Amino acid sequence: MNLRILCFGITRDIIGQFEYATSLESGATVADLKQKLSLQFPDFQALMSLRIALNSEYANDEMTLKENDEIVLIPPVSGG
Repeated sequence: MNLRILCFGITRDIIGQFEYATSLESGATVADLKQKLSLQFPDFQALMSLRIALNSEYANDEMTLKENDEIVLIPPVSGG
């Protein structure tokens, strides 16, 4: 299945673009996507608290992805 991913903050820096397209097998999970991103972009392994939003809600690793889902990479937040 084809996926479109929106990248913010440091995830945009790592991938090099705001919108990223990739594909995974049907039935893939959020954990599968994280693993693929870590293999494709090794700098993702350094992000301790990368979160993924799926259709405007935080997603856990077990959630199944579907084509046409809105997937957003949410980097660690810092500030003060």
